[in-house]
Amino acid sequence: MRSIFEFAAMVKHRQLAAPVQEDLLPVLEDLAGRLLDRLDDTNRRFSNALDFGGRGAVAPALAARGMAVTSADFAPRMAAHAGGTAFTLRGPDDFGLPAAAYDLVIASLALHFLDDLPGALIQLKRALKPGGLFLASMPVLGTLQELRIALLDTEEALTGRVSPRVSPFPELRDCAGLLQRAGFLLPVADVEEIAVLYANPLALLHELRAAGETNALTERSRTIPPRALFPAALAALPQQEGRSKVTLRLAVLTGWAPDVAGADMATATPLS
Repeated sequence: MRSIFEFAAMVKHRQLAAPVQEDLLPVLEDLAGRLLDRLDDTNRRFSNALDFGGRGAVAPALAARGMAVTSADFAPRMAAHAGGTAFTLRGPDDFGLPAAAYDLVIASLALHFLDDLPGALIQLKRALKPGGLFLASMPVLGTLQELRIALLDTEEALTGRVSPRVSPFPELRDCAGLLQRAGFLLPVADVEEIAVLYANPLALLHELRAAGETNALTERSRTIPPRALFPAALAALPQQEGRSKVTLRLAVLTGWAPDVAGADMATATPLS
């Protein structure tokens, strides 16, 4: 099966983005904070956490809650900049994480570029201690839809053809099932929709690049796009309050690792 994403390109983009994360940190911290607020919905206390791909927005917040934090990323520079003890992940098929090492795993906007999402969830569950909590946010279908449509329509008008420039995202309805298939207990997936407004829509492209989200699709065009493509597409974005609007639809995923006996986690507190 052909890969959706070019893994080497994704790692390169994250390597290049690592030194400029500080410019984007307020946005990343806001999005991570919406996820970490879910920790207040359980009476469990965590001491040893894995920050999976948090880009500097997760590890400091977990450390402030008194946890020891390991920051894991496929890009070594991103792992080193993330704020916890740096851990470079081995590869997409084998992360190289120690088994049963963490009582909390957080993946903030860090799963959507992996081809094998079910396999990734299984690996992250394996890294949890029995009874540990998995908490993740992930863009789902509808995210950046305005940008996707504007780019497709504009490129077709300019060149008579189109190429993929915005990543595909899973559907919300599939997320809880993926958690269940991976072996998590009490799987929950809900969605938060966020409208992001830009006075200058070019800032959207700068933020995506700074986040390491430059196009890494295997089927992406390798030719230089027409000079008019991005200005025209950005000008076509819908307006709200006099600003250009794009939408983020973020699924929040929660699940618990089975205890030693594989029991039904009767002592766990479901997150609301």
